[in-house]
Amino acid sequence: MLTLTTDRRYRDCDGATRRDFLRVGGLGAMGLGGLMQARAAAAEGNQPVRDTSVVWLWLGGGPTHVETFDPKMTAPKEYRSVTGEVKTTIPGVTLGGNFSGMARVAKQMAFVRSFHHGNSGHGGGTHWVMTGYNNRGIDNGGLPSRPSIGSIAAKFRGPNHPLTGMPTYVRLGGISSDGPAFLGTAFAPFGTSGEARKNMTLQTKVDRLEDRRGLLTGLDRLRRTADRQGVVDGLNAFEQQAFNLVLGKAPQAFDLKLEDPRTVAKYGGGLGSSMLMARRLCEAGCGFVTLSYGGWDMHGNIAGGMNSRGPVVDRAVSAFVDDVHQRGLSKNILLVVTGEFGRTPKINKNRGRDHWAPLSTLALAGGGLKMGQTVGQSDDKVYRPKSNPVTPQDLMATVFHVLGMHQKLQFISQSGRPVNMIEGGNPVPALI
Repeated sequence: MLTLTTDRRYRDCDGATRRDFLRVGGLGAMGLGGLMQARAAAAEGNQPVRDTSVVWLWLGGGPTHVETFDPKMTAPKEYRSVTGEVKTTIPGVTLGGNFSGMARVAKQMAFVRSFHHGNSGHGGGTHWVMTGYNNRGIDNGGLPSRPSIGSIAAKFRGPNHPLTGMPTYVRLGGISSDGPAFLGTAFAPFGTSGEARKNMTLQTKVDRLEDRRGLLTGLDRLRRTADRQGVVDGLNAFEQQAFNLVLGKAPQAFDLKLEDPRTVAKYGGGLGSSMLMARRLCEAGCGFVTLSYGGWDMHGNIAGGMNSRGPVVDRAVSAFVDDVHQRGLSKNILLVVTGEFGRTPKINKNRGRDHWAPLSTLALAGGGLKMGQTVGQSDDKVYRPKSNPVTPQDLMATVFHVLGMHQKLQFISQSGRPVNMIEGGNPVPALI
């Protein structure tokens, strides 16, 4: 067995400090090549794949639709944005007062002001937006009943890019209901912590030629052992894929030291660094990246909360949109910014807003879609859609369109029945 260690330390969600490492060897699920073999064996086979990717920024907690992308300054005082508004580069369109950066790049974005569903629970709302389907049992301890869009993409494309080894679906931040449900664990997001992290290296000590030769020797030993035992048929391809994952484009995509320092500075740290990494992952062959930036459950003092969280998102998203546009990737990478629901339009006694699914937050950028517009309108007091309502399944169908997945896509459930991934949604006409 060959083990590669790194100098990078991190804390997982339990607060434990760990060191990144990778082991190549031990057949089956124990080795990286075996992991890829198991994941690929569960795939549906080769599918025609577009050179497109999705970066899904999740604002966990339920971001206010009013103070983000629909300030409605014509509404009575207790309904309008408490952070004011900023003019965008789209004539007549404004955003909440914390989003001057996004206002500057608004012609590369689309702001949906009629996104809605019917579940105002954190878990239930998350399941609906992430999967396209409601599940009221989630908030009472139930399990996800439908696969997330990212897992569907991994099932359709195959779990890993055939050339770079990059996982099709990568999670940079935890979101509930972002998993595969009945599609199976082979199509779960490839996380950057826990067991998945152990199968990838971010900064390896294999720069010297002899170290690379040693890695090749270890992989060759694995191949010979597998051949003798008759365990893996055609392991060479998976070894090569594992090699690409360790020393090819995949680990380089995670290393921001390889990025232009001016670009790193433009994005900033924290969420900005994750957004930059997401762009790099997409360039290396990843098809779907999820990021999470929480803290939006603002039942009180929404002005203070927005002044804290809003500028962070504004800087990261505007840098991402600008960067992708300048690099000529706007047709290849779609950014989705959303959360589980919006907030009640009327300010409550604590100067905050409560859960409100009938109108929710949604913005998009790139993906070859029509940008520089708002989609739909809210009513006079930003309670509900006034025109062109957009549902989670419509969003799902739009993402399918970008990724080249057909609208009548079916997979077999655990009961052996074919199940439509989309049953009632359609791509948003104004965006196509």
